[in-house]
Amino acid sequence: MFLSHSPAIYEFLKEQRLLPLAQLEELNEEHKATGKPLADVVIDLGMVEKDDFLRRIAAHLGYDYVAEFPVQFPGEAIAALTGKLARDYGVMPLQADAQNIDLLVADPFNTSAVDDLTFALDRKVRLYFADPDKIEVQIKQHYGEDEESIDDLLQEISTGKVAAPPAGGELSERDIESMADQTPIIKFVNLVIGQAIRDKASDIHFEPFEHEFKIRYRIDGSLYEMAPPPKALALPILSRIKVLASLNIAERRVPQDGRIKINIGGRSVDLRVSTLPTQFGESVVLRVLDQSAVRLDISQLGMPQDVLDGIQEVVRRPNGIFIVTGPTGSGKTTTLYSGLRIINTIDLKLLTAEDPVEYEIEGIMQVPVNPLVGLTFAAALRSFLRQDPDVIMLGEIRDLETAQIAIQASLTGHLVLSTLHTNDASGAVTRLVDMGVEPFLIASSLEAVLAQRLVRRVCVQCKTSYIPADDLIAQLGIPRDQIGSRQFFYGKGCPTCSQSGYRGRMGIYEWLRMSEALRDLVTQKAPTLVIKQKAIEQGMRTVRDDGMRAIFDGNTSIEEVIKYT
Repeated sequence: MFLSHSPAIYEFLKEQRLLPLAQLEELNEEHKATGKPLADVVIDLGMVEKDDFLRRIAAHLGYDYVAEFPVQFPGEAIAALTGKLARDYGVMPLQADAQNIDLLVADPFNTSAVDDLTFALDRKVRLYFADPDKIEVQIKQHYGEDEESIDDLLQEISTGKVAAPPAGGELSERDIESMADQTPIIKFVNLVIGQAIRDKASDIHFEPFEHEFKIRYRIDGSLYEMAPPPKALALPILSRIKVLASLNIAERRVPQDGRIKINIGGRSVDLRVSTLPTQFGESVVLRVLDQSAVRLDISQLGMPQDVLDGIQEVVRRPNGIFIVTGPTGSGKTTTLYSGLRIINTIDLKLLTAEDPVEYEIEGIMQVPVNPLVGLTFAAALRSFLRQDPDVIMLGEIRDLETAQIAIQASLTGHLVLSTLHTNDASGAVTRLVDMGVEPFLIASSLEAVLAQRLVRRVCVQCKTSYIPADDLIAQLGIPRDQIGSRQFFYGKGCPTCSQSGYRGRMGIYEWLRMSEALRDLVTQKAPTLVIKQKAIEQGMRTVRDDGMRAIFDGNTSIEEVIKYT
């Protein structure tokens, strides 16, 4: 697809001056480091609006641009093109007769496409450019998946071409390995992983139940189920994953953790593997680790300017504690890594203790904690202080011992970054007190707390304005007369967002900067609500308030903000 033509995209962006040259160079470096196409980097980070970007490319290369696809593609046009040609050239037929054929093309940079297709189809070919993602969806819908599809493989598996484990009886390690090495099983696992990564899934769940074996993807925070393979193949499929992750395939009684490094479409992808014994077999979850997250500039996380300025000021301080809080999967690690990136310079020594190390970052010493051998967060932190660091990042403050050492480190001239699981920013203070930390130590060391959530973005392709019902407005807690002429949006559902109405996610934030008044309240052991009220008086916006900003900017829906705040 055209997205892979990064050198041509680079020259186009440079010539059109769509971005400042310094910023373009930085994004190009990110593309080279992560393997992610430059066009994807630029669009995903919101540097240019996708539709405008595609129209400019069409004009630059002399193509007509097609924004709206027909509701139904003509049958005679579909029949005029084979699935192999459609996939190989990334084209979708718009209309055709005996002499002519009009094709939507996903790769306008392929200069030989017209000649090749004219020869192959023996017709006059006219090409039109359109959104490559939309074209890919239509090709899959009308011509099926590239090579073998998951459905094809399931058909092959169900017709007995795969040996299933015998009912009852113990299986040897060699038996299990032999089942996991069958070609259809290998292809199936590779297809499932490849499809998940193309769909930008964050997790892949393999779940055995009594009578079925489910496979689900988590995309933008929501789970979607795919066609389930036969229950009898749970063991071979899960064993194949364990082989890839270098886990013990014969051990099915205790949880195991591992990693898989694979190459998908020329891009290196890391997967974190976790197994869990259940009543009906092992549940396996693969976490997709996107290496582009570690190169993310903090200014590209969509934070309000005051929050962004506050974080940049705090992470440049010589000492103190900065805590990011929120539920699991709310992007805390990405925020911390982005903060570290600001200060990852040659004159500072940075150490991290993580459980496990999710992303490898050049220039930072990273330590995976391992409680089984006594390397806890507290033990790692103690050793860190003998390593002469300037900045320390802890994956999480989990207990009193870790909290006390972190505070001691901050009071002796180190900047400490960490996470906590609390509902809001002010709750982080009372959580530390509940752990047993002396309030005066918290007051003297804590510099700031950032609470965050991830909400789904309304799909820009099918975004539609509407007037919400009174009960929805009431749940937001604002009178209807205060809304005025503000617009609300939702996604109708389209091929780009797989009919969900959402595509991608964004953060909403609550920034609590410690002040003298707040430090006094902490020392007096004031309740969370009192601390929160004082912070709001001093200008703090709550997560709900920031969610309202996202709603009124047209980025997310009322339902998403209510759900996550």
